[in-house]
Amino acid sequence: MQEFNVTKIELNHLLIGVNMKRRDVFPFTAIIGQDMMKLALELNVINPRLGGVLIQGEKGTAKSTAVRALADLLPPRKCIDGCRYHDDPNDKSNWCDECSEKYKDVEPPVKLQSMKVIELPVSATEDRVVGTLDIEAAIKTGNKSFEPGILADANRNILYVDEINLLDDHIVDVLLDSAAMGINTIEREGISYSHPARFSLVGTMNPEEGDIRPQLLDRFALSVKVTGEQDPEKRAEIIKRRLSYETDPEEFVNQWKDEQEKEVSRIERAMDLLPRISISDDMLLIAAKIAIILKVDGHRADITLIKTAETIAALEGHLEVSKEDIRKASRLALPHRMRRRPFEEQELDWSEVDKVIDDEA
Repeated sequence: MQEFNVTKIELNHLLIGVNMKRRDVFPFTAIIGQDMMKLALELNVINPRLGGVLIQGEKGTAKSTAVRALADLLPPRKCIDGCRYHDDPNDKSNWCDECSEKYKDVEPPVKLQSMKVIELPVSATEDRVVGTLDIEAAIKTGNKSFEPGILADANRNILYVDEINLLDDHIVDVLLDSAAMGINTIEREGISYSHPARFSLVGTMNPEEGDIRPQLLDRFALSVKVTGEQDPEKRAEIIKRRLSYETDPEEFVNQWKDEQEKEVSRIERAMDLLPRISISDDMLLIAAKIAIILKVDGHRADITLIKTAETIAALEGHLEVSKEDIRKASRLALPHRMRRRPFEEQELDWSEVDKVIDDEA
């Protein structure tokens, strides 16, 4: 397979330059506080197989700002030119049917394309999300005529659902199943069509406007609760930066260009490092003990905890999962999976979890 040779520096400058000219989004690195939210978002980008991030919090806590800013931190990726699903030319096993057939014996044309944040409206219908099959054309010609939906646009991108707690339950099921499987399958009148749908799913919600079903909550790999900043100095700095951005967005974005490029490089290194991360049996045992202490159901939580810890290790730049990686991962991957009674507010005491982590040799 022919490689598309572009240096990391060229990629980073292309990313920052193109994205900033396209839209002056508030820089991700300029967001003050909300460290766990920012960490969860970056982890889901580094490892899309984690399965999504749910951010819960009151209005005005930078939830939407952070999600929309995230795309500007991502290195442009190689895509097959002309593919409506943005297939990776070097990942033939995950090509769509069209590319698999068209480029079976020849090299595909390649282009660079920056990742995007694809927003899904809360009013979206199932057909708009999954796409539509032209049954009449299929019967007459024998060919499957497919009109792509939002999931096609979202492949290898970030799919963002604001107010996900207000989205139709069936649509949420479709999204989470596609995120877990990496494939979107449409079945109508005995005719089926599938295409790759590997995306980083991010949902945001304000709990005051309605809750989310527990079984759906469990399908998100990571969950973060955010609140407004209570430190007066940090709060004042938030105001200062926001006013500066609103006065001259282009100048403000330019001031943060170096920090953005540094974070792009950090994420890129983590992506390269992730396949080489290892975890010891001792760390696996700690993870299992934590899941038992927090009384989470099933084994999905344990597995997600390990995957999250491995991704944190990659982001931190070390090849083996550490206790601190497990500690951070437990805060993101487990609280929303704990058993709770109806109307019961969860107040977590992490001292017992920390004791298990610290006491293990």
